[in-house]
Amino acid sequence: MRVVVGVLIAWTVVLVSCGQAVASEWSQWRGTSRDGVADGSGLPAEWPESLRRAWGKRVGAGHSSPVVHSGRVYQMSREGDREVVRGLDLATGRELWKVGYRAKYKVEPVARDHGAGPKSTPVLVGGRLVTFGISGILSCWDTSSGRRVWSHEFSQRHRLTSPLYGHAASPIVVDGRVIVHVGGHDDGALCGFDLASGQLAWRWTEDGPAYASAVLLTVAGKRHLVTQSQKFHLGLDPATGTILWREPFSTQFDQNSVTPLVVGRGVIVGGYNRPTEWLEVRSRGGRLRAESRWKNREISMYMSSPVLVGGRVFGMTHRRRGQLFCADPATGEVDWTTTGRLAENAAIVAAGGVLLVLTTDGNLLVVAADPGGYRELAKYHVSESATWAHPVLVGSKLLVKNRDELLVFDLAG
Repeated sequence: MRVVVGVLIAWTVVLVSCGQAVASEWSQWRGTSRDGVADGSGLPAEWPESLRRAWGKRVGAGHSSPVVHSGRVYQMSREGDREVVRGLDLATGRELWKVGYRAKYKVEPVARDHGAGPKSTPVLVGGRLVTFGISGILSCWDTSSGRRVWSHEFSQRHRLTSPLYGHAASPIVVDGRVIVHVGGHDDGALCGFDLASGQLAWRWTEDGPAYASAVLLTVAGKRHLVTQSQKFHLGLDPATGTILWREPFSTQFDQNSVTPLVVGRGVIVGGYNRPTEWLEVRSRGGRLRAESRWKNREISMYMSSPVLVGGRVFGMTHRRRGQLFCADPATGEVDWTTTGRLAENAAIVAAGGVLLVLTTDGNLLVVAADPGGYRELAKYHVSESATWAHPVLVGSKLLVKNRDELLVFDLAG
């Protein structure tokens, strides 16, 4: 089994490396391949004492990450009771267009420190930008002008239009279908909409939404959209919405928010105070099943999603108030962890043999992607306010969204 797993992981590493060829864009949640891996060609050979800030702009509140294509940045945020979307010039920060809509949202008291969103990251496809607001408003925009192409809100279909802590899962587009889980607790629908028209193509209504974003897994030539719902890990056919497999999964307080990481024929998944595990998708008796190959509670993950680099998984566990870890994806055995108390959460980008680790305290750690031990190459304080949004690396530009601002650093100096 371990030899087979090793071959599959090697193929995954090859595919990830191929995916790094596009250095000029970051088109969706966690990058073009939704795996947190970026092109490293723009990284400095030696890390400077401080980073040069190219520009910063106040763009409104929220934890939605920016997306980038062809020299333009697109940012979703909140201004008062409106959600707004901007198109900006990447080189200068000049605002090209700005649009918005009314989107009142009441923050649950337990989530007050996270604000009123938005939290979901847009997706860019073929001149269209799809956004998903914290209260469940799904919209499609023309990237050249900001014109709204279509929009949906779901108050007529669902008792609640968002889960307890607001929508955080980012939409994905597969073969011209926008796939997103709408609705609220115990009353949701995982839906596929036509990107061009906004027309509903399919709808699965057996569970409410979670907070983790979907990824694509290919097994034996067939694509599986892998996502979490309120009570399950799900694999489904992105063309029809047909459920291919499901495995029960829930966490305390229904905080399913870790994006699955594709490894070989399966995914590494996790959740708050649950063991991190590798689910391998296999066929038994003509039926597809996701079978657990290993579990490790030592590296439980809360909100931070892991990356795969050089045949190792790097991530952050919430244990001991925040520890970075390196583990073998074939066995789940841990190579190393840091001592703890790193931060409440961290977002990780892998590029050029290093990990860019942005903590919620506004610190950026540059860490060697080395299974032999933790090696911190540089550390920078990049923001005075919290940085919950995932950072973006495009060429030599590092984009950081804090509470109210979009900051762009030029790593080339």
